[in-house]
Amino acid sequence: MDPALLILLRHGQSLWNASNQFTGWYDCDLTPRGEAEARAGGKALAEAGLAPDVVHTSLQTRAIRTAELALAEMGRSEVPMKQDWRLNERHYGDLTGLDKSETRQRYGDAQLNAWRRGYRTPPPPIADDNPWNPNRDPRYAHLQPGEIPNSECLADVVERLMPYWYDAVIPDLRAGQVVLVSAHGNSLRALAKHLDQIDEDAIAALNIPTGMPLVYELGPDMMPVEAKTTLARSLDPAAAADAAAAVAKQAG
Repeated sequence: MDPALLILLRHGQSLWNASNQFTGWYDCDLTPRGEAEARAGGKALAEAGLAPDVVHTSLQTRAIRTAELALAEMGRSEVPMKQDWRLNERHYGDLTGLDKSETRQRYGDAQLNAWRRGYRTPPPPIADDNPWNPNRDPRYAHLQPGEIPNSECLADVVERLMPYWYDAVIPDLRAGQVVLVSAHGNSLRALAKHLDQIDEDAIAALNIPTGMPLVYELGPDMMPVEAKTTLARSLDPAAAADAAAAVAKQAG
């Protein structure tokens, strides 16, 4: 039996990536650079002969448009797309909208690093009067009370993402479809933690570059057939490592 093929693609640069703001569930679009990154990701997949049969994305514009642009570059705009909040970016609580460098200056390195990279350390819950509060967005009106978070650490993202992995993504993989997941830095880190068996300490060092596909070959147990580091699964591992290093510096 051939391995199942899973492709992970972090959205291209967003407007708030460019302005160095904590984004989380706030819905901002791609920059022109982000659009180019999305197209480049699609071109890389086409050149590698990887053609998705189905796409899973979050409910957030930057992930949806990245998928659309990548598919268009591949000439596969007809591919069906499934959208779900469980693939959303991590909810940054009351850090949402704040400048990362200014937050470092205000709270110090240790506290900022705990919020950004601590596996079980969520930021302060988002305030009702936070001007960037995304929780009243109508796209989440269908969620049950208590499902919309006020803040999340990466452990929380793992907890809400894994049911979607098992209930929605794995069935498509088992059906023989090539699956593209277009999502976010932290939702993809959460999935990579599971697939690459990364422990709670080591996951802090993983950064997912924007617009660069990561390709997994999965066995019947829906785990990788070959053990590799996450970035080694890129179609261009050296470029991915350089881009991930740039992501790591975003807090200033």
